[in-house]
Amino acid sequence: MDYRDAGVDVEAGRAFVDNIRNLVHSTFRPEVIGGLGGFGGCFQLPSGYKEPVLVSGTDGVGTKLKIAQALNRHDTIGIDLVAMCVNDVLTSGAEPLFFLDYVATSKLEKEQLTDVVAGIASGCKLAGCALLGGETAEMPGFYQMGEYDLAGFCVGIVEKSQMLDGSFVQVGDVAIALSSAGVHSNGYSLVRKIIDDKGFAWSDKPELLDGQIGETFLTPTRIYVKPVLAARQAGLEIHSMAHITGGGLPENLPRCLGKGQAIKINPNSWTIPLVFQWLMQAGEVSLEAMYNTFNMGIGFVLLVPPHQAEQTINYFQSQHIPAFAIGEVISGSGELLGLMN
Repeated sequence: MDYRDAGVDVEAGRAFVDNIRNLVHSTFRPEVIGGLGGFGGCFQLPSGYKEPVLVSGTDGVGTKLKIAQALNRHDTIGIDLVAMCVNDVLTSGAEPLFFLDYVATSKLEKEQLTDVVAGIASGCKLAGCALLGGETAEMPGFYQMGEYDLAGFCVGIVEKSQMLDGSFVQVGDVAIALSSAGVHSNGYSLVRKIIDDKGFAWSDKPELLDGQIGETFLTPTRIYVKPVLAARQAGLEIHSMAHITGGGLPENLPRCLGKGQAIKINPNSWTIPLVFQWLMQAGEVSLEAMYNTFNMGIGFVLLVPPHQAEQTINYFQSQHIPAFAIGEVISGSGELLGLMN
């Protein structure tokens, strides 16, 4: 017997690496040293920093993968993978520098995984970071045929004096929400349960949705990196940021506050997108459970001084990202108030 008899095709793995080489190279920044295929990716730190701080983040896309695999649509799930990592790193004020991916599958299917990597490369371009390398693991007997799993890892950089950690936040700061592109990559176990238990098909077109269920829930996570970094470079004063992921606003928004602070939300300050209204009705999900599971139309939040609120909203509107004021920072102990009023 040999390795192929055990279900692992080494030659197919080499062919896959050759297949994605141009995709990876298309993301490279000037700081990348060497190419694809080494034991480690090499990256030279950008010049111009006095006290550079490296900020790292890692994540996956959860059971959204199940929808991509059910529809045999793999070209956007890589964008989600990048987005979940780079948006997290961005909350510290860091510019993402490079990204690494880990792909595990039962049997390497070159076209399928090339689509996945094409999505990862697209996400890296949207975030301005290099796809520095990765790992593809063929694990027969561990995953079902046609299934794969993804994980990502990102490193960014920020000047220490410009790093955001909640210490700049002041009582009276305004919370500016940047709209999500839909459900993003959290809450998909509940999404799938609603669809399975209520007998929906991925090809169904419910009245509240603009298109098919499957396409709607594969909409990739919005990447906020370039417009947010450009806003800071343009002189907009941002005191803190939050990426609204698993746990929604209640879990994530308090994480960007300073000590002795809370935040009061006006739940009538934005319209909940139809996709969330549909989930709530179809699954008979309580409003509290919805807020604790989904982003409810808000993918990212900035805390800015009151005199910068209108200018910040106008700036992001000009970047084609809907933005709106949803609340303000008050004195407290990390509470999120007013959401269920």
